[in-house]
Amino acid sequence: MKRYRLFCVGGGSGGHVTPILPVIRQLQQEIELSVDLVVDKGFYGQAKGLIERSGLTIRLHTISSGRLRRYAHFRWYDYLRNPKIPWDNFTDIFRTGFGFTQSLWLLKGRPDAVFAKGGFVSLPFGLAAKILKVPLIIHDSDARPGLTNRILSRFADRIATGMPSEHYPYDSAITRFTGVPIAPEYHPYTEAEQMELKRRLGFDPSRPLVVATGGGLGAGTINQAMLKSGRSLVDKGIQIYHISGKDFYQDALAKKPDHPDYQLIDFVYGGMSEVLGAADIVISRASATTIQELAGLAKAAILIPARQLGDQQQNAKIYEQTDSAVVLSDDDIEQPTRLVETITRLIDHPETRRQLADHLHQYARPQAAGDIAGMILEVIR
Repeated sequence: MKRYRLFCVGGGSGGHVTPILPVIRQLQQEIELSVDLVVDKGFYGQAKGLIERSGLTIRLHTISSGRLRRYAHFRWYDYLRNPKIPWDNFTDIFRTGFGFTQSLWLLKGRPDAVFAKGGFVSLPFGLAAKILKVPLIIHDSDARPGLTNRILSRFADRIATGMPSEHYPYDSAITRFTGVPIAPEYHPYTEAEQMELKRRLGFDPSRPLVVATGGGLGAGTINQAMLKSGRSLVDKGIQIYHISGKDFYQDALAKKPDHPDYQLIDFVYGGMSEVLGAADIVISRASATTIQELAGLAKAAILIPARQLGDQQQNAKIYEQTDSAVVLSDDDIEQPTRLVETITRLIDHPETRRQLADHLHQYARPQAAGDIAGMILEVIR
């Protein structure tokens, strides 16, 4: 039997890496497959931890890469007031060029395909795949296509999307709405199972639990809002499990409420489905992967899209319009009372939480990993 080789690329956050893992599992049920994963240097540690916890055999590589910093809330003169931003954009051109050279070297053996999950690190690697005529499959999670995927879509052999195809400007002949691949453990839990998950985390299973996360890298505004509102929440009998992100952990640790009902952790390498499954409410950014995981779990969510990311703003808008989540802005949560009031209102009205969860669950696409694996197989066989 032929042994295939697949390169996957993604990084910058967990949302560009964790969806790759269930696709690999699905492929390995179909074919003999060796896998390499390419990430940016800044996400190497988290990617290594995720791979180790997954039990999959994956060779991990890093390449240099750069991003084009464009902020949804900035006007043109804001860039003049912040000259470091255009300067970083300029110097990152050379980092991306170096990453392209590294990509050519990694691909010199001509693998059977490249699966690009998105993020700025995918650009030099995807372009290298094009130059070497290696088949390219891309996945675009967000409702608003990112710059990297808009460029790579011109060269892709297949394009998978996280939202219905009408949200994207891609060639319909090669584009398929798959949803965002998530692990099978992201499914609804019974009330008894949820209580047991709370107990495992060290919480009282009979009392409400809020899980707050800013994604793999953390989110400063969410962290500050949780730290400021934490005492008020625990005084109301609400338990908190706060995932700060590694870069914010030490600062958050110094500021967290000294209370057993407030737990702080830097990063979750394994068992995130159980952490989220234990929650009565989840507070998170509006990344497509996290939302899809919450949809699979059927959770009531408070989404706080990053003010500078247009893709998250668009994601949140869609779910807010369908009453599938409560949406607050970074500006909203600068006032701790706003977040406390929103959480308290949802805790006090379980029927509202149930309706939000049911509406969000309608977006779940549990077959996404299989659909994307099928698209990759169409190309390499």
